Amino acid sequence: MIPLVLTFVGDDRPGLVNAISDRIAACEATWLESRSAQLAGKFAGILLVNVPDAKLAELESSLLRLETSGLRVTIEPGAAAPAEKPSRLIRLDILGNERPGIVRDVTRTLTDLGVNIEEFSSGLEGEPFTGVEMFRASARLRAPDGLSLDDLRKALERLASEIMVDLAVGEDAQA
Repeated sequence: MIPLVLTFVGDDRPGLVNAISDRIAACEATWLESRSAQLAGKFAGILLVNVPDAKLAELESSLLRLETSGLRVTIEPGAAAPAEKPSRLIRLDILGNERPGIVRDVTRTLTDLGVNIEEFSSGLEGEPFTGVEMFRASARLRAPDGLSLDDLRKALERLASEIMVDLAVGEDAQA
């Protein structure tokens, strides 16, 4: 079996996921994991599949033909998982008034600390009483073993006061 990472994007309409899953099943491949969402009238996603070696070319060809129906699919071979370094999972939640640069500033701090982002989701929502646009994000992070939760929290709290957002940092329950 060969692991493949697929990304797809197309105009949002019923049947997009079915079109992809149909081709995956027809090639005896297995849909293992995925994330997808509707954004600005488009439907986009990323998924992991395992395909039998003998069916790889057939699956690739079949998925690429979806472009004629307006669904762009990219296919990347999965990489072997690197040897796990000692680390732990951390949960980060951010809430603040929307402004440019929040994601850049937070991810720069995380990168400087050697923290890897495993999952990240964000969006805008109206504050219930004022209607002010609020930025909300949640992330699942993998912190290196040498970085204490307290040091991570302090670095993010310094940043939070600079960029004026609230954040919560804690051990991830899925760890």
